[in-house]
Amino acid sequence: MKRPSNRSALAAVLVGVTVLAAAAVGRTDAAAGGKQPIVIGWAFDSKGAMAPFDGPALAAAQLRVKQLNARGGVSGRPLSIVTCDTQGNKPAIAKSCAARLLGRANIIFTTCDVDFAAPVVQESINRGVLTVAPCIGTDQMGPKRFGPKGKLAFSFGNAAQDEGSAMAEYAYRRGWRTASLATDTVIVYFKNVVQAFEVRFKQLGGKVVAKESYQSLGGTNVQNAVSRLNGVKADVIVTSTAGAFGALSTLVSGLRSLGNNTAILNSWAGDGTYWVPKNPKVTNYYFVTYASAFGDDPSKAVNTLARQVKAGTGGFITGPAAIDGVAAAIRQARGSTNGAVLAARMERFKGLPTISGRVSFSSSLHSVFGRQYRVIRIHDNKAKVVGSVTAKVVAKI
Repeated sequence: MKRPSNRSALAAVLVGVTVLAAAAVGRTDAAAGGKQPIVIGWAFDSKGAMAPFDGPALAAAQLRVKQLNARGGVSGRPLSIVTCDTQGNKPAIAKSCAARLLGRANIIFTTCDVDFAAPVVQESINRGVLTVAPCIGTDQMGPKRFGPKGKLAFSFGNAAQDEGSAMAEYAYRRGWRTASLATDTVIVYFKNVVQAFEVRFKQLGGKVVAKESYQSLGGTNVQNAVSRLNGVKADVIVTSTAGAFGALSTLVSGLRSLGNNTAILNSWAGDGTYWVPKNPKVTNYYFVTYASAFGDDPSKAVNTLARQVKAGTGGFITGPAAIDGVAAAIRQARGSTNGAVLAARMERFKGLPTISGRVSFSSSLHSVFGRQYRVIRIHDNKAKVVGSVTAKVVAKI
């Protein structure tokens, strides 16, 4: 499996911003009269399939903490991030990380997929601690999966239903009226995005002409799906999968090697160019994401942050967005870090301003909906923002 080429640089950035954040905490602690810091315990993946998403989000969050602390912290207290590496989100190691962090932290942050995050989430909510993921993309980060205690679990990622619906609206807006669906079955987020796309695309008047499935992370049936997709004429081929999961390069390269240049539309999971092969070059490939990591985002603040953390994917912006959200909840709760109190505040977020755009939650949906997506095209291996889209209607799946 090909890994991101910028991982060494990112590791250096993480070390650097950790030192900076620690120094800022020390300065702010003194300025705030020695008040104890609000500690965020962050269980992240440095080397597995989620590393291209977890690493940039953490690095950007560290910078956001430094900025907040330079302005006096949150409710007069500095923020501090302590980390634990889940080493590929191995369940036993993840659970151990959670236990270690819970001994020190007021709030827990976790990895960007709900299946991989489950061991950390369960440990944390069992202790009554607010548990946040920067970029989990399903509605399962909350009561739907974790029951009543799931009231303490939130994600600043977009709900898969919202993302798939936005993809469908963009496709239809482009004049693509027929779609072939290619579902990666390895995690629920991938499946839900494609399901939502299908529902919304049909609502708009689009037609699904083929449905194929495959499995990344060691699956052997990707090429079979490629062969069958190549045999069906469609305006767009829709999938949701990540380069770090191993199948995306095979899917795209396989189609292009057969001379099939049909537009391919992917979710945020397909962000980045770290997976892009040199030959054949990636052409006519699109994905939706939170922000551009390529220096051409409409927001100057986002471009500045992307340069600072050497972001490889747009999900980096969810790290500081999650920090913004937690800080807002603490302020609204008059400085409380009690899990239930903070969760009640976050459920009331309606269009909360963050660096990633406006964030909304509800009592039943603890993942973001209604946020604007960037649409990025990779052509001849070069990535460029080509538009934006916000789901007008969110499909029910």
